[in-house]
Amino acid sequence: MTLPDHHLTQGERRVRSFHPHWKRLIVPLIALVLIVAAAGVAVYFIPSDWQYATYARIAVGVIGLILLTIWSFVPYLQWKNTGYVLTTHRFTISTGVLNKSTDEIPITKVNTVSSDQTFPERLLGCGTLTVESAGDRGEIVLRDIPRIQDVRTDLFRLVEDASDGEVDGR
Repeated sequence: MTLPDHHLTQGERRVRSFHPHWKRLIVPLIALVLIVAAAGVAVYFIPSDWQYATYARIAVGVIGLILLTIWSFVPYLQWKNTGYVLTTHRFTISTGVLNKSTDEIPITKVNTVSSDQTFPERLLGCGTLTVESAGDRGEIVLRDIPRIQDVRTDLFRLVEDASDGEVDGR
């Protein structure tokens, strides 16, 4: 996904790779349906005997494409290009569509791992993960993490293993 296998160090293995929760795509999907429906209705109601009907249909199509790009396509690309990779040595957060930004937190620098979930998030199985590290950034808050309890458990286990000097539970 966001961390190719050839970038893993010796003895490092991937524990979990994931994108933000799919709930981030609900609003772009609704926007897609509404924009397509509105453009279809607008094209349907443009009188065909009108002198500028062709230009009006082209304008509706162009405006529809611009709105689809802004409200559906760009959010999808942002979701698709945001990735989290948890390995035995680090937690990598990668974001960006045209420009790429990658943050890596060494497991040995993680101090605290906590999670928060609202009631709807509990129903969906996602939540907010807060990772406090001894690094420069201090506390990193990651929203819409899918399967939050599993991620938190894996991260906490890796932190405990690193503090005990164990690798992969050995």
